[in-house]
Amino acid sequence: MIRPDLLLHPTPKGLYCPPGDFYIDPVRGAVDRAVVTHGHADHARSGHGSVLATPDTIGIMAARYGEEFTATRQPLQFGEKHAVEINGVRVWFAPAGHILGSAQVVVDWKGLRIVNTGDYKRRQDPTCRRFEIVEGAHVFISEATFGLPVFRHPDDRGEIRKLLDSVRLFPEKTHLVGVYSLGKAQRVIALLREAGWDQPLYIHGALQKLCDHYESVGVKLGPLEPATLDKGQRGQSEKFRGQIILGPPSAFKDKWGQRFPDPILAFASGWMSVRQRAKQGGVELPLILSDHADWDELTQTIREVDPEELWITYGREDALVRWAELEGRKARPLRLVGYEDEGD
Repeated sequence: MIRPDLLLHPTPKGLYCPPGDFYIDPVRGAVDRAVVTHGHADHARSGHGSVLATPDTIGIMAARYGEEFTATRQPLQFGEKHAVEINGVRVWFAPAGHILGSAQVVVDWKGLRIVNTGDYKRRQDPTCRRFEIVEGAHVFISEATFGLPVFRHPDDRGEIRKLLDSVRLFPEKTHLVGVYSLGKAQRVIALLREAGWDQPLYIHGALQKLCDHYESVGVKLGPLEPATLDKGQRGQSEKFRGQIILGPPSAFKDKWGQRFPDPILAFASGWMSVRQRAKQGGVELPLILSDHADWDELTQTIREVDPEELWITYGREDALVRWAELEGRKARPLRLVGYEDEGD
């Protein structure tokens, strides 16, 4: 068997494939060939010579960066039958379940198969394809954003019920929900619709472009209205009592967020399981909603894939490496840098 690091290995620019001469999610500077797992800014950057990604990820990159975000774009659908060859290296995508268009990158070369998950989650999400196990992986590269045993996320629908229960309990107040603009915003909206909230949802202008994009590809979000007030018409703010307003977390800390009557601040993130984070952010209603796998889902996935070798990246690498070693698995951390938690 060929040494796996001859096919993929970490570099300062990101994970590099020498025989294919391409990078997966390059993070430093433009490269000639980029394979992009999903549209979050820490993984998908503009300026590359060519980008290979799912059609939804390419659409998201165009919406965020403009149509000229790359010199050449190549959309690739999910599934082995849609594989492409790059300098003799076979590349195809499997759903990652992180956000719309998110993909695991499967790299096949001379009998060796490496599967790179990118960011992923295992739960059903009405806004994206669900994660799928790729069989036959010799090396499995797993993220570890929540790679500690303390992280065990509660039921998603239960967290949405917490929000709706609070709205019913405090109908005179405005519920401000902090959500990241790509993935989390649309998922929270879809879960609210699924739970029966059919009234208009009010959104900050920073969410509009990507919500429009989701709608354009068939993800139904229901009636959305701008959470705006005309200058000098403070009386208009009364219409927001009993309503739900979604916006980027930073927006609720400035003057925009202070115009709404009797606000209750909520924040939808996997990090809301860390009480200190919620307290520091002034969050009164923490909603533990993560777009990443928790500890049990990470370990379950590794067992299901059952690779010959496990590589860990994007987060708490050491704990998951130690768990793997105790299970008798060969494992190593990649120590890739430059990736944040924009999507959570």
